[in-house]
Amino acid sequence: MTPIFAVVGHPNKGKSSIVATLARDDSVAISAESGTTRENQHLDVRVGDSHYMLVDTPGFQRPTRVLNWLQEHATTAEKRQQAVQQFVSNKDCKQQFPDEVELLTPIIDGAAILYVVDGSRPYGPEYEAEMEILRWTGQASMALINPIENQDHIQSWQQALGQYFKVVRVFNAMQVDIDKQHSVLEAFSIIKQEWHTAITKLIDAYQKVRTEQRNESVQLLVELLTTLCTYQVSQKVLDKNQAQALQTALESQFFTDMKMIESSAHDSLKKIYRYHNLKSELYDLPLDKDLFNTEKWIVWGLNRKQLTVAASMAGAAAGAAIDLGLAGSSLMLGAVGGGVIAGGSAWFGANRIAEFKVKGLPVGGFEARQGPIKNRNFPYVVLGRYLFLENALRNRTHARRDSIQISEGDLKDRIAQLSSSQQGELHRSFERLRHQKSAEDLSAVLEPLLGQ
Repeated sequence: MTPIFAVVGHPNKGKSSIVATLARDDSVAISAESGTTRENQHLDVRVGDSHYMLVDTPGFQRPTRVLNWLQEHATTAEKRQQAVQQFVSNKDCKQQFPDEVELLTPIIDGAAILYVVDGSRPYGPEYEAEMEILRWTGQASMALINPIENQDHIQSWQQALGQYFKVVRVFNAMQVDIDKQHSVLEAFSIIKQEWHTAITKLIDAYQKVRTEQRNESVQLLVELLTTLCTYQVSQKVLDKNQAQALQTALESQFFTDMKMIESSAHDSLKKIYRYHNLKSELYDLPLDKDLFNTEKWIVWGLNRKQLTVAASMAGAAAGAAIDLGLAGSSLMLGAVGGGVIAGGSAWFGANRIAEFKVKGLPVGGFEARQGPIKNRNFPYVVLGRYLFLENALRNRTHARRDSIQISEGDLKDRIAQLSSSQQGELHRSFERLRHQKSAEDLSAVLEPLLGQ
């Protein structure tokens, strides 16, 4: 049996936002204009092999008049559900009360009720008519308090809603976490027993999707790091002068390509987390603009001291005892020995971000080459920027329509939370990438850095 939920309530109280969040679909139309939804909008939410239906309904427009009609056609409690059925099928009612007929139709057909109110607005008796109508339907129901602007009136809403609904939850569509989204489904598995098995499978499927998204994110990150750290552009020519004349053109192509590679990976990451309309360009998330701005690299990568430590750990002899945290107060120079000497140039690792070279070819002629980047901080910068976006997407609800705002990355803190052996593996892998060597099992090295 497929669970079906009708999301109902007063106009402009966040019903569509609730639908977008529960469906995890940013294509659901959300507007500040009252009455945006005029007809039922059915969303078949597919989660692996499971699915359920969400019905975004029009808001109540004339609940008091509708309740009066129902009361005239049902004088005792056992006739109330039948009266609602008569109301929905009555031709005159369809003309006089089109919104109410539209929203009640899926409920009469068996949909459970998700009643949405705005907890930032005062409770008033005008809501009681629509709540009473919903109670007359006899269907399983839950009330969600969506505090759109503030939480000033949540308590009064809880007291009132508790008289009409068995379950009342505070559910901020813009901020609610995954566990609270699942709790809505879990509650219906209790109050509507025939859905218990289907909802249990749904929650299991959601957990599986979450794991798959994380695994796909790791693989995408591996591909991004490997591509960017090894990327180069070249052109074969007849003589050395021609090769040197190509420097400006190859440099421009190189940096343009690198930005496009990172931007494409970020777009793919958004799709993994089911964001198809979220923009993260320029002012939204201006990562592509400063990919090669070394002054900002400290925000996304490591600082001088941390790079020195990273170089030391990457260059230490196999089996050496290293117990070195990136945020430690001491570099323990004696423990790492010659590793610190190797890390002396760790701040940039190369005079230029990507060197231009001209080399003679064995078969004759010359080759002009731009890249790859050998700067020690570069893979950490790419990693930090990717993790920033991944974290923002993973913890964002699909009801939000604002842009992702740039902020300081937390790569240093994330690396500090790894064990010493994990830190060493990360630094050694990045050192291999920087030297154009294969980093074995890079996905296993990166996986602990991504959020759960």
